Amino acid sequence: MDLTSVTITLPEGSNLILGQAHFIKTVEDLYEIMVGTSAQAKFGLAFCEASGPCLIRAAGNDDTLKAAAIQNAQAIGAGHSFLILIQAAYPINVLNAIKQCPEVCRIYCATANPVEAIVVETDQGRGILGVVDGFSPKGVETAEDVKARHALLRTIGYKQ
Repeated sequence: MDLTSVTITLPEGSNLILGQAHFIKTVEDLYEIMVGTSAQAKFGLAFCEASGPCLIRAAGNDDTLKAAAIQNAQAIGAGHSFLILIQAAYPINVLNAIKQCPEVCRIYCATANPVEAIVVETDQGRGILGVVDGFSPKGVETAEDVKARHALLRTIGYKQ
């Protein structure tokens, strides 16, 4: 058994959702969720099939994001994993709908931070054990940091 850290490469200005699902229909359902939930979002998605021909299935409405999703899926190479790369929207805009998709088993992360997928490889294949999402904490927020957080959420429209 080998452990590997796979760095996910994001095109500039992108967010990602990394998860696990269980059926070939995942690609079509995630595509429909993306176009139905966030009409302005540009996205590409890739799904690693874990049986039969074991292909990377892909869809999207942006060729660059679709190609990047495929490239990352190839690097991860874990059966039934999926990756959605998003621009012009945020994961929070689509995440609940994706979690409600019947094929989706888990979400590892949804972020714009640098991400490393921790992958295990056995004789059978590869699987994602978890992720490193962003960086370690540098301290505890102060009263000024709390004010700044509250102001940011109101500035970007997530709180009133």
